[in-house]
Amino acid sequence: MPKLKPSLAFDDPTRGPLFSLRFVLSLVLMIVGIAWIAFYYAVVRPGDDGKAGGPDFLADLAGWNYLIGFVLFFLGLTLAAHRSTPLGRGRGVVVGMLGCFLVGLVWICVFYVFSNDLSPLWVMNDLGQKNLIVGIAFMAVGFAYATKWE
Repeated sequence: MPKLKPSLAFDDPTRGPLFSLRFVLSLVLMIVGIAWIAFYYAVVRPGDDGKAGGPDFLADLAGWNYLIGFVLFFLGLTLAAHRSTPLGRGRGVVVGMLGCFLVGLVWICVFYVFSNDLSPLWVMNDLGQKNLIVGIAFMAVGFAYATKWE
């Protein structure tokens, strides 16, 4: 019996498509979440002079901008933990799971190491004790990947 050669097709039926609508949506959500946080921190957030820049509606949201950005990012990561995405099947599940666990652990450890003076750490300096919530949220998304692991 001849050996079967591995298929390198773009949408191999045994592997599934590389890019699905769900995967593209999850990537867009993650990028928008990171961009939201970066834009708020770099442009809108009140500076040393106490004046907020950028659009007024973002300045009015103040600290809620971090919640919006992180929710978008974590929603994108959670959507990527589905069979129709590369991170939701095969080795991608392990990579997503361990990646989220390690990023959450590192986030919490960095917060504790620098907790006396968070001023040199971007975003972390504004979040304060909420950094623990962010680290635990990364680990919670890791558990979403763990449920897909076979």
